[in-house]
Parts: sequence; structure tokens; C-alpha cells
Amino acid sequence: MPWVLLAIASLFEVLFTLSLKSAEGFTRLAPSLFTIATGVASLIFLSLAMKTLPMSIAYPAWAAVGMLGTVVLGAAVFGEPLGLFKLVSVGAIVVGIVGLKLQAA
Repeated sequence: MPWVLLAIASLFEVLFTLSLKSAEGFTRLAPSLFTIATGVASLIFLSLAMKTLPMSIAYPAWAAVGMLGTVVLGAAVFGEPLGLFKLVSVGAIVVGIVGLKLQAA
């Protein structure tokens, strides 16, 4: 169950980050409210997951999934470039998170 909570937290983290762009510096009301709601929801689910999961696993995994989702959706939705260096860097983060999880197991 804590991994499900962490997955939900990560989903809200991606929505939060993507909605920041639409909020345009919190100058647009509806996207700004959505940004705040998704940010709060993300932190609530993260804190629930961290009741069971070690902080040294939960937080980096949450941040990494949020980053991965943001990179992929930034490219898909906003047309941001996915160069080789960016993809290699994302891969390094994934390897780091897997390493943390394996160390904790």
C-alpha cells in the first residue's frame, strides 16, 4: 500500500509541475488553483507513504518519478527537445533510484 500511495503522490507531482507552466506565474486563476491543489495532494500522499517507507527511498523515488514524468510530458505536450545528453542524464537518475532501492532491500 505505501508504494501505491507513493505512485499517487508522484502522479500529483507531475500534474503539479506541468500545471505550473499553465499558471503562468500564478497570473491565471484556474490553473493556479489546480497547481496549488495538486501540489498539496502530492505532499499529502508522499507523507502518507513515508509513514511506512524509509525517507531515503520515498523522497528520491517521488522526485525522480516526478522528474521523469515532467521530462516525458514536457516533450510530448510542450514540444520540449529530448537531446541525447538529457536522455542520458534521465537514465542516470533512474539508475540512482534503482540503486537506492536495491541498497534498502
